[in-house]
Amino acid sequence: MHVDLLPNLAHVTPEAWDALVGDDDPFVEHAFLRALETSGSVGPGTGWTPMHVTLRRNDKLVGALPLYLKEHSYGEYIFDFGWASAAQRAGIPYYPKLVAMVPFTPATGRRFLYAPGEDPQEITAALLDATLAARAATRASSVHLLFLNDEERERVRVDSRFMPRLATQFHWHNAGYHSFDEHLASFRSALRKEVRKERRRAAETGLDISVLTGPELSAADWQALSEFYFDTCDKHGSGPYLTPAFFRELAQTHAKRVVAVLAKRQGVVVAGTLNFEKGGHLYGRYWGSKEELPNLHFELCYHRLIERAIERGYSRFEAGAQGMHKLRRGLLPAEIHNACYIADPRLRLAIDDFLRREEHAVQDELAALRHHGPSHRQG
Repeated sequence: MHVDLLPNLAHVTPEAWDALVGDDDPFVEHAFLRALETSGSVGPGTGWTPMHVTLRRNDKLVGALPLYLKEHSYGEYIFDFGWASAAQRAGIPYYPKLVAMVPFTPATGRRFLYAPGEDPQEITAALLDATLAARAATRASSVHLLFLNDEERERVRVDSRFMPRLATQFHWHNAGYHSFDEHLASFRSALRKEVRKERRRAAETGLDISVLTGPELSAADWQALSEFYFDTCDKHGSGPYLTPAFFRELAQTHAKRVVAVLAKRQGVVVAGTLNFEKGGHLYGRYWGSKEELPNLHFELCYHRLIERAIERGYSRFEAGAQGMHKLRRGLLPAEIHNACYIADPRLRLAIDDFLRREEHAVQDELAALRHHGPSHRQG
């Protein structure tokens, strides 16, 4: 197989790339990754330099890995700032590093892309070898594979050069529900009443709440979603990762994967969420509101989307990073699998020890969270 490192996805046709991506991940599709590049959300000046790995056999694209050379650790959601600080104190350069993920997108999915009929383990091994060769060529300190799906975790695990890292999120899984009420029936009585009260209060705002797909959104709707993103970043004191051009590009090239939950008053958008869906999966991403209204956040970010997942028979809904409040609304603790390669043997030894202790702590946290899940009956 022939290996190439691509500075952007303009070097691959959308048809060839998307033939590798699978059924359930909208974020590794050519249109989404390319929109990040053409909008300037990644690339020069952002600290995210695309360096996508591709494999070709007889000039046919058979494998790929979205990969970025990073000059910082922002926008990853699997935190290694402490590692960078420790490396600096020890006189070990930590940046640049290589990161395989979808930028600014803490969602599990395919990282190691392969063509139908190819051996996934063979392609994964070849992509790992190519990535480590890229690390040596760029003198990067490390390689980080983030938000791997379960199958990829097992395929990467056989490569002893990479150390596993465990983290947590909150995901909703469909237990074969036929309605939102059936989903609620699995809750303890007190939490079931709490969710019903939240939904009633959201309805009492008098807002017109609707779920729309990307092609159904008007220009004003898209503008509102863009403004909500920047306003929310400002409220939280964090600089925006995405540019305004990204939202314009998304509307043009990737709208078919978008789902928006909008709350309007007399036709004017007051609050909304930008989400994505593909195959059997639904992903919550960005929220914003012009007004502080009771329980509107829960209705737009969780309840309406779980309702949509049930109606469409989706198997999973991921609502993004962090958020203990998700547990009380039916999103349960889930394992997030990552892996890393550390080049410097001194730093590798220290991080390996840290990862072993961290995994025990994460497993304890998962057990405690599961015990307090919404359907747990305490005896």
